[in-house]
Amino acid sequence: MNLSDMRTLVRRDLHDEDENNERWTDDELDRAIARALKELSEHLPLEATAPVTTTEGSREVDISDLTGRVMVAAVEYPAGEFPRRFQPFSLWGDTLTLLGEEVPDGSDATVYYGTLHTLDAEGGTLPAVREDLVALGAAGYAAVEQSVYGVNRVNAGGASVPADFLQWGKQRLEQFRQELRRLGRRSRVRATRLYVPEAPASSQTTDVGG
Repeated sequence: MNLSDMRTLVRRDLHDEDENNERWTDDELDRAIARALKELSEHLPLEATAPVTTTEGSREVDISDLTGRVMVAAVEYPAGEFPRRFQPFSLWGDTLTLLGEEVPDGSDATVYYGTLHTLDAEGGTLPAVREDLVALGAAGYAAVEQSVYGVNRVNAGGASVPADFLQWGKQRLEQFRQELRRLGRRSRVRATRLYVPEAPASSQTTDVGG
């Protein structure tokens, strides 16, 4: 699916398919889609891995090159061993600190992380099974925005149109977020099973790879 395909889905949900009398512009829908896609990415990010260089004698690892990063799930160090060795770590900004007994020797670590999904004219990373969910969220955002725009303006449908859009949009956003919360919880369980912590978390600011 590309951005144009997603825009078509959103227009269908909004009942805005008359090309000669569109209520929403493409730019307005694209903005709503971007907001829904970002919110989905925060709960269900695109899974990615990347090698990062360590510094001999230092536990701190710079991960600023991992653009679009939403979260870090696990750190493998040393990389490439079997069974894989996942290290407990803490994260502050773009600095990841390895907390295990082994001090890096300059060899690469592998970071397992989540990043933002993309959707543009050429395609994107959004799984087909999540397309309707993003369309739901985008329609909600578009309707709420339209309600704000319609306040104190003349509406062919009457004075209640902005309030109707607001209620309809809020309902869609609530459905969207409920499903994100449900899927996000399931995803966290999956991540915990994939990356078994080497030690229990000592605080909310320390991630032990689970």
